[in-house]
Amino acid sequence: MESSPASPQRSGKPARSSASGRPARSGSPLRKPAAAAQRTAPEKAASVPVPDAPVVLEIDGLRKAFGRAVAVDGVSLAVRQGSLFGFVGPNGAGKTTTLSMAAGLLRPDSGAVRVRGVDVWGEPQKAKSLIGVLPDRMRLFDRLTGAQILYYTAVLHGLDRASARARADDLAQALGLDGSLERPVRDYSVGMVKKVSLAAALIHSPALLVLDEPFESVDPVSTAQSVDLLHRYAAAGGTVVLSSHNMDLVERVCDAVAVIVDGGILAAGTLDEVRDGRSLEERFVELAGGRVAVEGLEWLTTFSV
Repeated sequence: MESSPASPQRSGKPARSSASGRPARSGSPLRKPAAAAQRTAPEKAASVPVPDAPVVLEIDGLRKAFGRAVAVDGVSLAVRQGSLFGFVGPNGAGKTTTLSMAAGLLRPDSGAVRVRGVDVWGEPQKAKSLIGVLPDRMRLFDRLTGAQILYYTAVLHGLDRASARARADDLAQALGLDGSLERPVRDYSVGMVKKVSLAAALIHSPALLVLDEPFESVDPVSTAQSVDLLHRYAAAGGTVVLSSHNMDLVERVCDAVAVIVDGGILAAGTLDEVRDGRSLEERFVELAGGRVAVEGLEWLTTFSV
């Protein structure tokens, strides 16, 4: 068997566009017209998820404790195909723990996760082939270039070398990375690492994307590029579950949302159902405990000269 090159050569070809809204059977469904790449602001979520669309991610009664501290307590969710599903909650609410279990990175104490009907823990290899993951604070091999990260990720997922390079080129152009892939990852900003990690999560065209804080430390232009790509992915039949502390961004990007507090789901449904006539931030603050009346800070009105 021929050995992999130490530094894969990129083709330098522009991204090829696809007018089809269907998921591609071979190659990436994410190739985009050049005009779409010029957008500089996130779009509003295109539609509410179709009620009878098949369930892609089914979470049933997940529980996880670390010692005596219960991080997740009986979480159940169903996320349908084509949805951009937001997962929000205060710090320490159980978001990362839940997403890690959903992606097969952390074994639950009890409960089950199925992706397209495949048990994540019963058939882990098959399930993980259906999932793309961007963990929070992900560490990449920083001596590799971005091109190498994408190439080796694709090959490990079973893509041939030509497809691996072509998809890396497509994703690099879509995310504004085409001038940076030959640089080592150690020279990347935090935002660039996030974009390369997103590209790596997408390169095998998974059925489900699990993204933990994908927009943290990412500038507005890069966020817009990432959001546009996620919309194209969802429109082609992909499904996204993402966490974020940015309520405004979740409200603009997602069509469904769940609010988790103290390890339990307090509200879940379409964006309109969860908001209940208010902004998502107002509803979130209400569910998370509301604003606390502060007393005894009269000295704040007495300023030193």
